[in-house]
Amino acid sequence: MNKLEFAPLVKKKLIILKEWLQENFDADTSHKVLEEMLSDLDILKEFEKSGTNISEVYAVDTDYWFLFTHRHYFIYRFESEKVTVVQMFNEKEDFILKLFGISGRTQESIEYWGE
Repeated sequence: MNKLEFAPLVKKKLIILKEWLQENFDADTSHKVLEEMLSDLDILKEFEKSGTNISEVYAVDTDYWFLFTHRHYFIYRFESEKVTVVQMFNEKEDFILKLFGISGRTQESIEYWGE
């Protein structure tokens, strides 16, 4: 079984998300969303390839993977017996652009959404 670690930035973003959920939803809903999100990430302890290999989806040479859960992308990498979640993005963010400087959006998507 792998050890699951979170980078300091991810921990900070999770705290911000928790605060936002508590401000906008009742306590039960806030707790449930965070609990389910962390439970989904716990799967990586045993099955580190449960997510998607970024290099197989985008033309980028990288060892990063992502797991999408509860409207968030969690970017991670795995080494021997350790999975490190290095970044977290909301679904509305273009994480490929932010990580690698290339747009993950197609021209069709840009035209449709007017972005």
